[in-house]
Amino acid sequence: MNVTVAIVAFNEQDFLPNLLRDIENQDFEKSKTEVLLIDSASTDNTKQIMGLFKDKHAEYLNIQVLDNPEKIQAAGWNIAIDSFSTDVLIRVDAHAKLPQDFISKNMETIEGGENVCGGIRPCLIDKKSKWGEILLRTENSLFGSSINKSRHSNEKTYVKTLFHAAYRREVLEKVGKFNKRLARTEDNEFHYRIRSAGYKFCYTPEIKSYQYARSSFKKMVKQKYGNGKWIGLTLGVCPKCFSLYHFAPFAFVGAIIATVLLACLGLWQFIATLGCLYALFAVSNTVISSIGEEFNCFCFLMPILFFILHVSYGLGTIVGLVKMPFERKELKQ
Repeated sequence: MNVTVAIVAFNEQDFLPNLLRDIENQDFEKSKTEVLLIDSASTDNTKQIMGLFKDKHAEYLNIQVLDNPEKIQAAGWNIAIDSFSTDVLIRVDAHAKLPQDFISKNMETIEGGENVCGGIRPCLIDKKSKWGEILLRTENSLFGSSINKSRHSNEKTYVKTLFHAAYRREVLEKVGKFNKRLARTEDNEFHYRIRSAGYKFCYTPEIKSYQYARSSFKKMVKQKYGNGKWIGLTLGVCPKCFSLYHFAPFAFVGAIIATVLLACLGLWQFIATLGCLYALFAVSNTVISSIGEEFNCFCFLMPILFFILHVSYGLGTIVGLVKMPFERKELKQ
């Protein structure tokens, strides 16, 4: 079987060269590998880097450098779906790092009979520092990111969604393309349609890839707020796209508001109980995340970081839910 690796990028001149080197170093046969490099109207050297990669390599089955004038990532993935010419399409984020066996492990799983597959995807930081290490621990922890099995499980299983997934052609031909009106939740909606069509998402920890986390806490907060907002907006388009854990920050913020109101009426016990329970979970996850790691004085700030990220996500969901009735028609495909 032949495979296509697709990358959609916008202004990624700092990350793209390393990712392309990872693709060069794959142990899967280049003569069976197509590479799609899709530029979303970058204003830096991203497209030139793509062009140099194409000019440098004649040993691949095919290399295409394509344009995504809409700049929307989902639109870029739709271009990949329209353009790939092989049996399998693997989506790879431009901020990724790939082990040497990434493609071959995916292909082993697909050739073993699976239709969609992927694996674990922990986060990395590009510039090491004590503060950056704490941001990384926060992002990689169960409490700071997600309880989704595709982030943490050490066993092969079937899940609802995957990062850097590989899809058989028949899956994409049957399900269609991404809803490009969904800016953050296009994967959730797309994968829901794949599951509804009867396909399973096979997760195996042998397939590994890495994602570079946000480089500052401000960017992490902005990302969590945006993720939460799009959860709320997408609820009016595809309510079955999400699991209950997607709404945990929303429920937490709602509980804060409710208990503050009760405290104003003299019933302070509720907010005290909520605060104690949250502090217990936050401190416990800080300790768990620090086991086996080098001591870092910034780790004492992790409970506060958890709190800010959860509130940001929850507030985003509230904003999204408020806007959802007015934008639902526009967001539908």
